[in-house]
Amino acid sequence: MIALRSVLFNTIFYANLIIRMIVLSPYYFVVPRKIAYAIPKNWARSNHWLMRVIVGTTFEIEGLENLPDGSYILAPKHQSFWDTYALLPWLKDPVYILKRELMWIPLFGWYAKKQRMIPVDRGARGKVMVEVLKRTKEELSTGRQLIIYPEGTRRPPGAEPLYKYGIARMYRDLNLPVVPIAMHPGLFWPRRSIRRYPGHFKVKILPPIMPGMDPDAFFAHLIEVSERASDELLLETVAQNPHLPLPPTAVERLVELRKLNAAIG
Repeated sequence: MIALRSVLFNTIFYANLIIRMIVLSPYYFVVPRKIAYAIPKNWARSNHWLMRVIVGTTFEIEGLENLPDGSYILAPKHQSFWDTYALLPWLKDPVYILKRELMWIPLFGWYAKKQRMIPVDRGARGKVMVEVLKRTKEELSTGRQLIIYPEGTRRPPGAEPLYKYGIARMYRDLNLPVVPIAMHPGLFWPRRSIRRYPGHFKVKILPPIMPGMDPDAFFAHLIEVSERASDELLLETVAQNPHLPLPPTAVERLVELRKLNAAIG
């Protein structure tokens, strides 16, 4: 049954994306940018509905009150394609720094360009990164929110954290609050898999880390608070969803956490 529901969801999910981009293009590219953002935000909402109705996956968001007014940097854990779009309905005017190759994809790249997303060559150095920072500052000066994944790429639940120091440089240079987010959508929408699993999980928005810290101290603090919350949610999510097939990284981490809790208790 899970296999059948997964195939049905994936088929409708991508059809929903392609059809919306084609049918709504005339409207999207005519209206002002901020008004046009309603289209991807409504697409995100429709995906949440599809996940609930077809797969049986639901989620809740805890800590929306921790999102500051105006500009800030959102720093979520990254496990799945789900978390690339899931929070759009709750953000006022988000902007992404994304791989420049994504801007070359027909329709998707045009949509991203309309929203002034910031393309970057991952191997770039020097002047290119200076230009990316300049573009980022320009966008954030208008009150937008920057979404950046501190680990850079998707990581399976429970995997050893591999945070990139670039988030610390952004924190220093942009002088904005950083809001960490812990969640485990990768247990329900695994990377490199067509399977989708039913259940319920929590997205936890943590208190913002205010600007002004030494970059090294900030980097260590971000990892500490993000991973502590991530570990707590891993234990909670697995306890609430005992049917889930867990990746080896999650199994190993759960063993470590249970041993640690037993030693403390």
